[in-house]
Amino acid sequence: MKALVVIPTYDELNNIQRIVPVVLQQDDDIHVLVVDDNSPDGTGAKVDEMMAANDRIHVIHRQGKQGLGSAYIAGFKWALENTDAEYVFEMDADFSHDPGSIPEFLKHIQEADLVVGSRYLHGITVINWPLSRLFLSVGANIYASKVTGLPLKDCTGGYKCFRRATLAALPLDRVRSDGYGFQIELNYLAWKRGLRVKEIPIIFTDRVIGESKMSRRIIWEATWMVWRLRFTSGS
Repeated sequence: MKALVVIPTYDELNNIQRIVPVVLQQDDDIHVLVVDDNSPDGTGAKVDEMMAANDRIHVIHRQGKQGLGSAYIAGFKWALENTDAEYVFEMDADFSHDPGSIPEFLKHIQEADLVVGSRYLHGITVINWPLSRLFLSVGANIYASKVTGLPLKDCTGGYKCFRRATLAALPLDRVRSDGYGFQIELNYLAWKRGLRVKEIPIIFTDRVIGESKMSRRIIWEATWMVWRLRFTSGS
């Protein structure tokens, strides 16, 4: 296995059966791990069906909705404990992250420890977001960068590729943030350990099917979490 793409799901039935085959088409040595939080719409059961027909598909069934951050942590630990994957991806299930960019990530990870897909590296490359959501995201990234010192244009993006050794070096058991905060925290922890963090441009397209998981709790968590990172130095 060259790479494992971790995709958290909660009520993504229509998306998951479309995106997984597209991810697998990018490289014959790529596998997919779906981390499903007991989706009421039957997402987990659909992944079980897909897994029975393709040994490159894997699934973790969790008991209920526990959040994006903990889903990724579960996926990362599973990757380290159960595979020999050289690289591990974060990816959304809703096609906001284009699976066609996977080969570009794999190219750049050869000279980095963490590659971050950036919506703001060369201007703004976001499609179909309302202005209110765009202003919130741009403002959040400026704020996070100023407070933490992270040298990134997009601190909160969720399309990433990690080297296996990078994940092994991070204190995954101590990460508690979710949503925006989770993405900032992982970037910060890698950067503070002197690991090579590289941004590459991506085009981010708002979801067409399903509902956004964004909430006020996620926003407030990120607002305060960046100060915790600054004063604890990411230890």
